[in-house]
Amino acid sequence: MTEQASNQAMILCENLVKIYKTKDIEVLALQGLELTVEKGELLAVIGNSGSGKSTFLNMLGGLDRPSAGRLFVDGKDLFRMTESELVLYKRSTVGFVWQNNARNLVPYLTAWQNVQMPMLFEKNIRHKKERAMELLEVVGLGHKKHSRLSQLSGGEQQRVALAIAMANEPKVLLADEPTGSVDSKTGDYILDVFRTLNRDMGVTTVIVTHDPMLAKRVNRVVAIRDGKISSERIMKQDYRNRLEEINSFTEVSDVQDEYAVLDRAGRLQIPREMLDEMHLGGNRVRLEMRDGKIILDSPEADQDEAEPEDMKKKD
Repeated sequence: MTEQASNQAMILCENLVKIYKTKDIEVLALQGLELTVEKGELLAVIGNSGSGKSTFLNMLGGLDRPSAGRLFVDGKDLFRMTESELVLYKRSTVGFVWQNNARNLVPYLTAWQNVQMPMLFEKNIRHKKERAMELLEVVGLGHKKHSRLSQLSGGEQQRVALAIAMANEPKVLLADEPTGSVDSKTGDYILDVFRTLNRDMGVTTVIVTHDPMLAKRVNRVVAIRDGKISSERIMKQDYRNRLEEINSFTEVSDVQDEYAVLDRAGRLQIPREMLDEMHLGGNRVRLEMRDGKIILDSPEADQDEAEPEDMKKKD
């Protein structure tokens, strides 16, 4: 990866590894993850618990350092940052929305005051107040500016958290299960706010989610399995056009094309359910090229085909 390449994408990961060590054990949370996210993309990251998706989000947010590999965000090499540079990065390059609103909001402050908090170093008090009010209007809560945490619903608190995350005009917006604690209708509204911020402000957005309906409403979805990107789903263009036109969502099952992902060494992760359906066990498979296509089969396939002939010879 060249320095020029790292500046062309907003997020660029190469062979990213994260190992957590305790006295008695080592846990490999990420094992060679590779991903490129272009400027202005809206991306969802999905995966089972323990797959590494939250670890990946924490590293993008500067909350955790990688163990090996390369990680660039907005052209900045997170491996080479000093502690002071990392503080500045977290303050100006990324905005973070947590699932737990207690981490997003100060309960004894109003919504308006909460949004002003990240701008403490802003010398122009008038500009700070105006920007906070503008962001509350964007998330549809201008009328709730004097409300405290206890006076806001869970969905309203999450929308204030979004305004807080955008206060310092970050290049990248990161969200960890932003709809995990709200009902589906409120979740739809929150995602609409994410889409609006992404479209109108051009902020690159990465959302970690378990919500399959949320994942169907973004243009690109990557799945992490065992610490690597295992597949990608890209929204079909005709559905993307409909979504933009009507600005609402009805459940449709087939809205994205799914692709397996090859790493730089040509390795491919095959979903477990596919292997089970093919009755493939163990750690070996047989590969064959037929008419320009790669055919995957069990190692015993040759023996099964040859067995009738052998039995004839015995007879």
